[in-house]
Amino acid sequence: MFLPTTPEELRTLGWEQLDVILVSGDTYVDTAYNGIAIVGKILVDAGYRVGVIAQPDISSGADITRLGEPRLYWGISGGLVDSLVANYTATKKFRKSDDFTPGAVNNRRPDRAVIKYANLIRQHFKGTVPLVLGGVEASLRRVAHYDFWTNKVRRSLLFDAKAEVLVYGMAEKAVVELTDAYRDQRPIEDIQGICYVSKTAESALDKGYFTLPSYEECASDKNAFISMFHHFYANNEPGISKGLIQKHDSRYLIQTPPQPSMSTEEIDHVYDLGYERDVHPYYKSQGEVRGLQTIQFSVTTHHGCYGECNFCAITVHQGRTIRSRSQDSIVGEIDRFKEHKDFKGIINDVGGATANMYGFECDKKRKSGVCQDIPCTSGQVCPILRPTHAPQIEMLGKIRKLPHVKKAFVNSGIRYDLIQEDKQHGKAYLKTLVDHHISGQMKVAPEHIDDKVLKLMNKPDKDTLMRFKADFDAYNKASGKKQFLTYYLIAAHPGSKLRDMENLKAFANSELHLNPEQVQVFIPTPSTYSALMYYTEMDPWTRQPVFVEKDPQRKQKQKDVVTQKGGYHKEGKTQKIKRKDEKINYKAYKELHGFRKYY
Repeated sequence: MFLPTTPEELRTLGWEQLDVILVSGDTYVDTAYNGIAIVGKILVDAGYRVGVIAQPDISSGADITRLGEPRLYWGISGGLVDSLVANYTATKKFRKSDDFTPGAVNNRRPDRAVIKYANLIRQHFKGTVPLVLGGVEASLRRVAHYDFWTNKVRRSLLFDAKAEVLVYGMAEKAVVELTDAYRDQRPIEDIQGICYVSKTAESALDKGYFTLPSYEECASDKNAFISMFHHFYANNEPGISKGLIQKHDSRYLIQTPPQPSMSTEEIDHVYDLGYERDVHPYYKSQGEVRGLQTIQFSVTTHHGCYGECNFCAITVHQGRTIRSRSQDSIVGEIDRFKEHKDFKGIINDVGGATANMYGFECDKKRKSGVCQDIPCTSGQVCPILRPTHAPQIEMLGKIRKLPHVKKAFVNSGIRYDLIQEDKQHGKAYLKTLVDHHISGQMKVAPEHIDDKVLKLMNKPDKDTLMRFKADFDAYNKASGKKQFLTYYLIAAHPGSKLRDMENLKAFANSELHLNPEQVQVFIPTPSTYSALMYYTEMDPWTRQPVFVEKDPQRKQKQKDVVTQKGGYHKEGKTQKIKRKDEKINYKAYKELHGFRKYY
């Protein structure tokens, strides 16, 4: 069922008062790609009465008051992305369209949506029940953070929104524990995966929590801010992380340690909670929601990503350890698609943050947690990881056998370095994608080709890309298909100068045989290493200066030089590149890539 969003629905259900009301910056789409829908379904499954108010009008009380006041708390989210990222481009121009607003016009999501919704609730419900923040906007702004749109370090969102609790990360387990505690009127301070404000840090210090540099230190000293971020980043993984303390003026932000990772059985249960896979009728009547086309019949296979691209917020929000669903759960979800009136046999995506991380993890990481001194992937793949694509090949094969499935696309990100590293199943996986799971184009994200920029991004080198391209082209030629690679690129990332983009343009023309179109100007999103570099203009690990382009016109020029038509183009066949099949020594890998010294 849909979660209720109108008084009429409450009466139909026989509910006089809701336990929890969830407020979101997106319209209400009842799919497992919508955090509000997931949290609501989990809480209903746990026995609570939950309603949704999506994109409330902040100029009046009509929307926010229509379901009354909840018994336990308000849950507030800015939506699937940070509201400022949703509203503005990298050059700070307002985005006119919004795929998760009815009618697609960007006129319902306020800037700093979490703060605006918190103020709206307090304006119309004096002395109300607690305000609980969640979602990406809250999760990535939970400690002192650099804010690109004001060009300064801001306080934790908990202080600016004047809320009681912030639930960080994926939050499926934490939100139930928190709701149970509010119901039973128990203390919340020992619940893992939350942040709260305290007048004193004594209790947290007694538990061995680590004290970060204060907000005031971070705002006035870039070196202190770098040190703070290293500790914050290093304490996001279950099992190895301490709780954190950060002073803001005379009060303290307390972050409890992360929740334990969900088991396969627990993740399977979340995706078996009966999603409608549609926009709620109340909002559907207000106009088309374009984002539905992408997520309505897409399937999440796993949580987490250990790619650790420095410009990406997924690491901090979802974590660096892969938690996979069972094949039975995934295939069972797709099998139920045949019961939906809108399903035409096409699955838009089968994947996760990175599609080909499904079904395998590092044995060392499973036993003792993530490594704190080296990344799993960088210029090379850690030899201890031992990627295998066998589970995903098997799972995709089962999906293809379902009689009602015409085509199942893999449109999530693909790490081509993992494919190259998997000597046993990598080629078979790529051939499976080429033969069955792409439609004309396959998306990859090299982002750049300059070695120094790639290192600052924490991305594979261009040789790895070219070996992958050679394999992709060979499989397409053998299959008789005319399919192509599309490349996502970033302009104006820290370290990137105009001449680097000119070199990227020449490389794209001569080696990739195309004129790039998918080029994005870098956006310094909160709580990412790249944003840290952008603000401090330093390499966070060496503390050496890094060039950062901050002039909006010159940022745009970096993009334009790559996307402009023309330029050097070399006709002919792609050069055959030999695979480097030599074994990588772990000690040598660690010496080469162990630049992530957090402390």
